[in-house]
Amino acid sequence: MPPKKTKLFVLDTNVILHNYRCIYSFDEHDVVIPIVVLEELDNFKKGNEEINYHAREFTRELDKIAGDALFEKGVKLGTKLGKLFIETGKPFSDVMNESFSEKTPDHKILSITEYLTHKQSPRAVVLVTKDINLRMKAKSLGLIAEDYKNDQVQDISDFYKDTTTIDNFDDEKIKQLYANYEGIDVPKKEFKQPLKGHHFFILKGNHSSALARYNPVLRKIQRVEKLNSFGIEPRNAEQAFALSALTNTDVKLVSLTGKAGTGKTLLALASALEQHKKYDQILLARPIVALASKDLGFLPGDVKDKIGPYMQPLFDNLAVIKNQLGQSRSEVSKIEEMLQKEKLMITPLAYIRGRSLSNVFFIIDEAQNLTPLEVKTIITRAGEGTKIVFTGDIQQIDSPYLDSKSNGITYLTDRMNGQELFAHVNMVKGERSLLAELASELL
Repeated sequence: MPPKKTKLFVLDTNVILHNYRCIYSFDEHDVVIPIVVLEELDNFKKGNEEINYHAREFTRELDKIAGDALFEKGVKLGTKLGKLFIETGKPFSDVMNESFSEKTPDHKILSITEYLTHKQSPRAVVLVTKDINLRMKAKSLGLIAEDYKNDQVQDISDFYKDTTTIDNFDDEKIKQLYANYEGIDVPKKEFKQPLKGHHFFILKGNHSSALARYNPVLRKIQRVEKLNSFGIEPRNAEQAFALSALTNTDVKLVSLTGKAGTGKTLLALASALEQHKKYDQILLARPIVALASKDLGFLPGDVKDKIGPYMQPLFDNLAVIKNQLGQSRSEVSKIEEMLQKEKLMITPLAYIRGRSLSNVFFIIDEAQNLTPLEVKTIITRAGEGTKIVFTGDIQQIDSPYLDSKSNGITYLTDRMNGQELFAHVNMVKGERSLLAELASELL
């Protein structure tokens, strides 16, 4: 590998488990996979969780391009892309031996990075890892280390903004909004910038007000009504906007973000039940992110017992809807019937991978724990008539290698913003209880 002006990127295992196609993300630069990474991937290949899937897919991807040249001359990754190399283990230098007493996989990756840094000089060698601690270790040795940034969103300020409020709106135009279901033309006086996507507004006049949205298909401002969905009524403007997006047949993809207690999952489930006659099935799923480094095998019982604790919050939302309806209502019986006939399914996300989803209302809860690639994989499974809803709180991420800028729901919302099929609502006000709202704000 002769020195070049291009860089040499050394990949950690967690980058591959984050995105099994990451080797194609470095443009003209070369990529090195340490041999210890392949060894670690072997340990991840078995299982039903997302990281197991990524480990298997990368192994298949590597098999397509494998050859003896991987260890010497490298293999070209594609047009205008660099080469891929496999680097075998290297002896620890004196500095490595003094700094780290154990030869862990992370330290072996550091040793290879250090070796390549000296061998390739003055070419830049960069360790790419999503492990913050490993980046710190690398920098302590004078090595260059970076996070995997290919799918990170640079600006997430929109996620924290309240709903757009327009003051001093013309009262006559608000009156027209109430009178005309099709909406009104976009007032140039109040909307000086071009509008895109399904943007929501609170319009305040001197004597009246209205909730509204921009319809990108008709290119009109339309009033948003406060809808009742299967016994659940919106308690604030954002919840009304969420129900508007969830029940809009023109919107096939919705992301709902916000802190705990804002009603994201409850509203999504209620709107799905309200529209159950339009869909063959309602799927409510969430990724399983085991805590304290324990996988599902650590938990006692059969498969149902193991996944039960992870799915319980979804059943809790269903119980809220039942309580709102009252035990004597026919809708409660309908829910039980749908569960029995699997017209309504609550399941771990991994259990529906590979399915083709046609005419399904699909809700993915806790989507902040998904990678951008996992979100893409889910959406590309959507068939005709399917609506997909992602809900999540980007400040409550359980995955150790995701953050507010690199998780799936952030990436989705950033890339889809402005598309006619997509709507996003950031839920601001908690409605679970005064206590929950206080804890969310102060603790």
